[in-house]
Amino acid sequence: MLDDFLTRALLAGLAVALATGPLGCFVVWRRMAYFGDATAHAAILGVALALGFQISIFLGTMVVALIMAMTVSMLAGRGWAMDTTLGVLAHSALAFGLVAVSFLPAVRVDLSAYLFGDILAVSRFDLAVIAGGSALVLGLILWRWSALLTATLNEDLAHASDVDPGRERLVLTLALAVVVAVALKIVGALLIAALLIIPAAAARNFARGPESMALSAVAIGGLSVWGGLQLSLAQDTPSGPSIVVMASLIFVTSTVGAALFQKRLGR
Repeated sequence: MLDDFLTRALLAGLAVALATGPLGCFVVWRRMAYFGDATAHAAILGVALALGFQISIFLGTMVVALIMAMTVSMLAGRGWAMDTTLGVLAHSALAFGLVAVSFLPAVRVDLSAYLFGDILAVSRFDLAVIAGGSALVLGLILWRWSALLTATLNEDLAHASDVDPGRERLVLTLALAVVVAVALKIVGALLIAALLIIPAAAARNFARGPESMALSAVAIGGLSVWGGLQLSLAQDTPSGPSIVVMASLIFVTSTVGAALFQKRLGR
């Protein structure tokens, strides 16, 4: 079954959706969209360093993403204006990565695969790495779910419940770095944040609680992967952007549907 490239692509996308669904909910609840963007853009710098030092791209990407995420968390704790800081860090990391690759004449690489993803080129080894990384993130979130939710709702309540908000923020930082590393092959550095945010935002339109929103985000992410792959094969469009397009269409549909439902109830 794994000899079929489309099957490998679908399984890889579904594995990523399992991780990005619940993690994306926390990104939406905490209003961390720019945080996710900065971490994802740093992935290109990780790719450049990995190619330069001839190490695993997954490892290089995850290390740089983790450093970026922890830097942002540290600056946030010191009261920096985060919208400006994140904008500077995100675009600087992306630019440094693109320039660093140009200094590697011995390495011929198509950066579009890292910028926009190349899910159809997922190998058996890539699939194993993606599945392992997604399982790690999902296990981490399930293990810390209650504490993460408490710290997200109210930090004072978290302290009263003997939950350290800083520790939970670190858990999210680690999870985000791993997701960036595993999703790079699927949707690319420029679209990772979209895969985190859009399914969660769509799920919020009809979810009844945190758990149902997380499950709905996983389902929407999986549906977006399947629909994006079908669109890519049928119309010969880029696979990563096609997945995000499908997620966006689901978001628009759910938003309009929720608005019409609320209007009808108001009558």
